[in-house]
Parts: sequence; structure tokens; C-alpha cells
Amino acid sequence: MPTLAVNGAELYHEVRGDGPPLLLIMGMTGDAGHFEGFADLLADEFTVVTYDRRGNGRSPRPSGWTSTSPEEQADDAAALLDSLGLAPAAVYGSSSGGTFALCLLIRHPETVRGAVLHEAPFVSLFDDPGARAEVTALVQEGMEAGGPPAVLERLWRYVAGDAGWERLEPGLRGRMQASADTLLDVELGSYESFLPDEETLASVAAPVLVLVSEQGPAVYGQAAGRMAERLGVEVTCTPGTHTAYHDRPHELAETIRQFLREVSS
Repeated sequence: MPTLAVNGAELYHEVRGDGPPLLLIMGMTGDAGHFEGFADLLADEFTVVTYDRRGNGRSPRPSGWTSTSPEEQADDAAALLDSLGLAPAAVYGSSSGGTFALCLLIRHPETVRGAVLHEAPFVSLFDDPGARAEVTALVQEGMEAGGPPAVLERLWRYVAGDAGWERLEPGLRGRMQASADTLLDVELGSYESFLPDEETLASVAAPVLVLVSEQGPAVYGQAAGRMAERLGVEVTCTPGTHTAYHDRPHELAETIRQFLREVSS
């Protein structure tokens, strides 16, 4: 398997296509397999890099690794791009991957030409930050029903719908459940409070596209609107659910393509 040792982790990655570089950062489950079809669509115009985030999918959990942060995840992404000789790149981040993309933009501005933040869960920007309690309840129910794999299934059905879970390729679904301990033991609770101050956001020089899905959870739309206001940009909408890269990949690719062209030119 193609792996690189970067920032204290072994990262499985794939590179496809030709043209300006584009990095896709996955959120929950951290598995590049979610982006296969979506990446193929964009590879007609871009050199698309996908990777399994540390401790997820085909990237092993580093020895002694028990906690993470948006900063660590951003450092992983920057190191991967540097190792591949593909920095600076445009970046697309989905869900918590959007959080990591924003952190990457702030922490390693030299590696990012522009960033798409797709329904990043900036919980402190929700109308009711306590709305996250629904996720907590799903975690508790899943642990009682079957442990981490059951939790993972419940959370995926929550964000993608029952059909979204059922349509997953079996190998991908198996890797997701096999890596569920990483989500529960390390990642949950590590990124939700991430929110750069307004001075830091005002200093961001690279272009940012704040993106929401038409059928995404309302709280993500609330957070997106407030983040867009802080960044001085408009919110863009794309068809599909929170996992539009699965259920509406063609539309998602076309929604962001012009932005990617502009920042990559």
C-alpha cells in the first residue's frame, strides 16, 4: 500500500489525475475510500490527493497515540503535501475535515491556495451548542447495543441517512467499523470547540468557499453562515446530504470546480 511516514504517523494515500494539486480531507472515519468516485470526477482537471487520516482505515494508529487536535491533523496534511511535492494545493474538507482544512489554512498558509469548508461542525456557532447532545445520546445507545462499531453505524446513519449507510461499499464499511475506536477514544471531543478568533480569521489571505448541503443538518447551516460572515464570504449551497460526495458527487464536483480553478490558476 502507498504510505508515507509524516509527522509521526504512517499515512495511506492515493494520487490520481493531472493538473493543479487538490487535497481532500475526510471527516468522521477519516477514510479516503469515501472520496473515490468524487476524486475520479475531479481528476480530469486536478492532481487529487486523498488519504486515510492517522489511525483510520489503512493508516495505522501510532503507538501511544491517545489524543489529537485540529493542529495535529493540519500538521499531518501539510507534511503529506510537502512529502509528495504538491504544496501549495487547493483543499476540500468535509465535516470535521473542514475544521482541519481551516486549521491548515491558518497554521500552514504556505501550503494552501484556497479551501472549501463543507459543513464543518463549529459547535460553538450553533444556535444551541447543546444540540450536540443528540450525538452524545447516539454514542451511548451504540455502546450499549454493540460497542464502537455500533456507534459508528448509528452516527453514519444520522448524518447520511439509512440509505447512505446501506450504499457504502462493503470494504469501506468494514474499515470504518474496524477503526471506530479511533473515533470514540481519540477524535470525538477533540475538534468541536475549535474556533479561531475574529482577528485570526480576518487575517486569512487565501480564498475560502463555505459550503452547505441542501439536505444537511440545520445546525451545520447555522455554523456555516456565521463562519462565512467572519470570513467575509457568502455561503454556497450544493445538492445532497451531509455526505454529498456519496449521494450527489457530480453536482458537488461541479459546485466547487470553478472555485478550484480560480485558486489554482
